[in-house]
Amino acid sequence: MNSFKKLAGDTAIYGVSSIVGRFLNWWLVPYYSFIFAPEEYGVVANLYAMVSFFLVLLAYGMETSYFRYASKSTDPEKIYSTSLISLFFTSVSFVFLAIAFNNEIASFIQYPNHPEYISWFAVILGIDVFSNIPFARLRLNNRPGKFAFLKIVNIGFNIGFNLFFLTICPKLLAGNPDSFVNLFYSPEIGVGYIFISNLLASIITLILLLPEIFRISFQFDKKLLAQMLSYGFPILIVGLAGMVNQNIDKVLIPVLIPENQDPMFQLGVYGANYKLAVLMNMFIQAFRYAFEPFFFSRGDSKEDPRMYATVMKYFVIFGLLIFLGMVLFIDVIKVVIDTEYHEGLKVVPVILMANLFFGIYFTLSLWYKLKDMTRYGAYMALTGAAVTLVLNFLLLPVMGYMGSAIAVFACFFVMMTLSYFLGQKYYPVPYNLKRIGAYFLVAVVIYILSLYTSTQTPVLKFSAHLLFIAMYVLVVLKWEKMELRGLFKFSKKK
Repeated sequence: MNSFKKLAGDTAIYGVSSIVGRFLNWWLVPYYSFIFAPEEYGVVANLYAMVSFFLVLLAYGMETSYFRYASKSTDPEKIYSTSLISLFFTSVSFVFLAIAFNNEIASFIQYPNHPEYISWFAVILGIDVFSNIPFARLRLNNRPGKFAFLKIVNIGFNIGFNLFFLTICPKLLAGNPDSFVNLFYSPEIGVGYIFISNLLASIITLILLLPEIFRISFQFDKKLLAQMLSYGFPILIVGLAGMVNQNIDKVLIPVLIPENQDPMFQLGVYGANYKLAVLMNMFIQAFRYAFEPFFFSRGDSKEDPRMYATVMKYFVIFGLLIFLGMVLFIDVIKVVIDTEYHEGLKVVPVILMANLFFGIYFTLSLWYKLKDMTRYGAYMALTGAAVTLVLNFLLLPVMGYMGSAIAVFACFFVMMTLSYFLGQKYYPVPYNLKRIGAYFLVAVVIYILSLYTSTQTPVLKFSAHLLFIAMYVLVVLKWEKMELRGLFKFSKKK
């Protein structure tokens, strides 16, 4: 029992730190929307999308390989040392090459006037990738407190530097043009301060990790490294496919949308509204932290499939409630971003539903993890990547950023559907598809009905929308009344 309590406690610490950190970081998006025009924020969305691919590529599955080998090794220090040395040399090599050819790279990605962006991001990537192993060691050594602390510190410094450079410095300079602020601040840098803030936060985190890094034993085993690289390669492929599904749209929008349609403006609008789906993402992430250790810790009981079916049903119920809450009250939520971005609100329902499909896909996909058939995870991720790429190439030139939203929706729908049918073949679970489908139908009907209230006064509109939410909750309570009584029934002591 103690081990399960510890697992639950550690999961809570990792989960809370991740969710809180993600939520705090999310507030930077509304903040940026009131400072930068959409075409300027488009630069941020575009570059961070590109960087996400390099984060996966430069890590080459080493973090997962380290977990796999160190957890079963009699000499975990050798695993740690070999992993850290490998990532150190590849990261340093990447940083030097990127800085040496920053002008050429900047021109290639259509930022010829900003080679400094390449240098800054190269260092950020090098530090963040190298830091993966010390962070992994903290997790392996059951030190969730320090892990969470360092993650929150990183986010705190990133937010603090953003506020300093983008708000405090301009105000100080406006009050005193000859201020000492001129020594380290230049208004011309603009969005570059977002990247500088990230860079400074990464450097501080690396410094705080030095005690972990200096515990290295300086052992390097080439044969072991070859085994770890072989193990990590499929993980690299899955990671890259995942980045295609999540971020390739922000890379392709400036390339595929005609110049006369202002692609960077569209990217900025799309990127900001994409981020509004954060509540669904946080719900899914919290569920993932709780659900994965839950099903891995269980034995192979005959009752498990029925229990997983129940979990799926309530996951969908709560996911649809979040969907309805956000789309029915989007007029309230939209005040957090500048009005110049409001034209992109139409993508929010599509992205919310796409993310819900991704959450269902994750819940369905327990079958290939329980059956040690993880290669199917790679197959489904690659299939999703293919759908994403094809639809973006077909739709972006004619539909603009709405085409990317549809591509994300289709990608996760296809992955969800594939996982369901494959799962039923290898690990049948009696999902109540009729009831789940009925909840989707109720939610969609309510959403459609809400569209007819758009011309009403705010009081009437929000009153109607509150009534719609109440209707959904009442439907759930009516249909699940007997099961909910059973789930929350406590046996009396005799």
